[in-house]
Amino acid sequence: MKERGDRKKLVGTVVSDRMDKTVVVQIERLVKHPIYMKYVRRRAKYAAHDNDNACRVGDLVQITESRPLSRTKRWRVSQIIEKAV
Repeated sequence: MKERGDRKKLVGTVVSDRMDKTVVVQIERLVKHPIYMKYVRRRAKYAAHDNDNACRVGDLVQITESRPLSRTKRWRVSQIIEKAV
């Protein structure tokens, strides 16, 4: 059972940092195809709140689920795991 305060965490790459205090993070996962039994890459993009404008394109970040911050933002950048070169 999910406890109060248990929020989802995802790790992905920043693909856009053009907005103020917002980054777009792409999450990639592998899913097994039901018929061909081959692993297929599935991608999803999430708008995440970056309060300090610290993230740049290519950074590996961890995002955490939060309350709705705008029409599209439901995630916050919790930490920058690796900076882009």
